[in-house]
Amino acid sequence: MDLRSLKYFLTVAETGGFTAAAEQLHIAQPAISMSIRKLEQQLDLPLFDRQGKQVRLTDEGEVLLRHARTIVQAVSDAERDMRELHTLEGGEVRVGIPSMLGSYYFPPILMAFRHRYPGIRLEVVEAGTRKLQQMIHSGEIDMGVIVTDDPPDDLETHRFLGAQMVAILPADHALAEADSISYDAFFAEELVLFKEGYFHREVIDQISQKAGVTPRIGFETNLIPLIKQIVAHGFGITTLLEMVVADDPALVAVPFAPTVWLDLSLAWRKGHRLSRANQTFADLVLEQAGNGNR
Repeated sequence: MDLRSLKYFLTVAETGGFTAAAEQLHIAQPAISMSIRKLEQQLDLPLFDRQGKQVRLTDEGEVLLRHARTIVQAVSDAERDMRELHTLEGGEVRVGIPSMLGSYYFPPILMAFRHRYPGIRLEVVEAGTRKLQQMIHSGEIDMGVIVTDDPPDDLETHRFLGAQMVAILPADHALAEADSISYDAFFAEELVLFKEGYFHREVIDQISQKAGVTPRIGFETNLIPLIKQIVAHGFGITTLLEMVVADDPALVAVPFAPTVWLDLSLAWRKGHRLSRANQTFADLVLEQAGNGNR
């Protein structure tokens, strides 16, 4: 059975005649009659009782009618879904973002994407960059934000942000007005840090290893508002992206000496063709970066 024959059969059954079906489908009546005849020959079953211009379904035709409706509707639904994906009226984007960027960099981008393409379902997963790499590999997410100091060979990466990690101190700290802070001075303090697996923590671990010191960690948490409150009340210092404290008068951002810069990229599996919805999201992220949204 082919789809066209089923459509002809369904139309004849619903209109009650070959002539009426031909008019509705805007094709010649003999073409419909021939198609139905071939379908009956293929099935070796009569589908219609023909009585002059009027026809009615046989018992066998009634059985096929149920299936034909289901099949034709399923194909119609599939075609519609494909059109929606092509025109970005539907689809899904699953993106992983570390909490710091998810809270302070991506909200305008996510809202802009949602505004432009309201029919696309947007799923945002929060996790550390190492976990996000694993989720990309396993197919749990379509793309994710990673630090590309040493990008994996099996991921395609596109840099969208260069950001400086800075020491975050309470406004009344002795070093709050300093032009920079040395690694030795930073590690002399009690620290408030993210848990392992986040780029925030990896920066500290890498610096401490180079400096040959063991960080004094007073608090471990991935909750940024809690980290800021702990630092503001003088129970430790931390390091974050400067954007996190830009509007917080209780906290001061002091650059490291030497400075610590990170390259952040949007990544997905190498050789994996992004869906139209995902490619559009990636293009928007890179477009915003090109417009100076940093």
